[in-house]
Amino acid sequence: MSQRLHGLAQSEIRAMTRAADAAGAINLGQGICDLPTPAPVADAAVQAIRDRKSTYTYCEGDADLRRKIAAKLKRVNGIEADPETDIVVTAGSAAAFTCVLHGLFDPGDELLIPEPYYGYHVGAAKVSGVVPACVGLRAPAFELTEDLLQAAITPRTRGLVLCTPSNPSGRMLTRGELEVAARVAEEHDLIVITDEIYESITYDGREHISPASISDAMARRTVTILGLSKTFSITGWRLGYVVAPAAMAEKLKLVHDLFYICAPTPLQHGVAAGFDLDDAFFEEMRADYDSKRALLVDTLREIGLTPIVPEGAYYILADVSGMGEPTAKAAAMRLVEEAGVAAVPGTAFFSGTAGETGEGLVRFCYAKEQGALEEACRRLRTWGAARA
Repeated sequence: MSQRLHGLAQSEIRAMTRAADAAGAINLGQGICDLPTPAPVADAAVQAIRDRKSTYTYCEGDADLRRKIAAKLKRVNGIEADPETDIVVTAGSAAAFTCVLHGLFDPGDELLIPEPYYGYHVGAAKVSGVVPACVGLRAPAFELTEDLLQAAITPRTRGLVLCTPSNPSGRMLTRGELEVAARVAEEHDLIVITDEIYESITYDGREHISPASISDAMARRTVTILGLSKTFSITGWRLGYVVAPAAMAEKLKLVHDLFYICAPTPLQHGVAAGFDLDDAFFEEMRADYDSKRALLVDTLREIGLTPIVPEGAYYILADVSGMGEPTAKAAAMRLVEEAGVAAVPGTAFFSGTAGETGEGLVRFCYAKEQGALEEACRRLRTWGAARA
């Protein structure tokens, strides 16, 4: 067996989905996002299949899609990118992250990852031989500070991961925090890797800021990872894209070709139609998620599971220490068994090396159909009333 897999196990996110399925619980754990796919996106994919657009594209993706991505990056993210040299359409944003790890780093290199983190960033780094070095951010603000970053730097540090809006906390990095990250990256010559897959899901008028847009110096060292799964509710389509300076992007193309050949061709044609959707689609999506956020936040407060209200994305970390369970996993399993609602133990998002273990937290996801979310909240309130 590969020694790189030593100590790794299937994510608690996947494990809780299995537990939910086995118990017939409503799954508010995994970010499956079972909302309807926009009709233009679905219709374009179906038409591409009917038109037999089913052969390989270039490893970097369909040319028309890359041109649309470049236009969107300039308009929305403030990033100038050449669609011929700087953009790679990938088999999901996870594939983009894998290509970065194998294309730009060597085994033994250290990668700073603020926590709470998305567990796949840590797991994928370990499998590639890159060493994750966790930077513990303090709840509930989870502020990224220069002192925390500088304290984590070692002679082997070569990169920094920035996830904004964050999974699992929903925290959005401010311009000031990004300027701090830029200074540290410049001082220590770090590659900055961003995960911005929730860029379109923000609340209370907050502006998503792409780290690469902070300055020309930051743009030259930043690899921007974006996705389409969450925006268009197509998590199973496995489509994302990565933007990087041409020399870096060339290495990412090579790895993507070796590992994946290309992203699914007819589905690339489908998402290309999504880039033609007008602003009203995104405004309606944000309003819908805002309403769902409010429903779940109010429910959790009512039953005594204090939520950390997210600024973006569609997850809520909630304090379950009052349940009296010895571990977050035990609390999550109790919710499945007694309330019929699944959440993910907070320990899935913390290493424990920075002091915080996540034992008093669980993560809920509200990217659900309205009826399913309302039923989940009804079950939680019933369970909460029975405990009172």
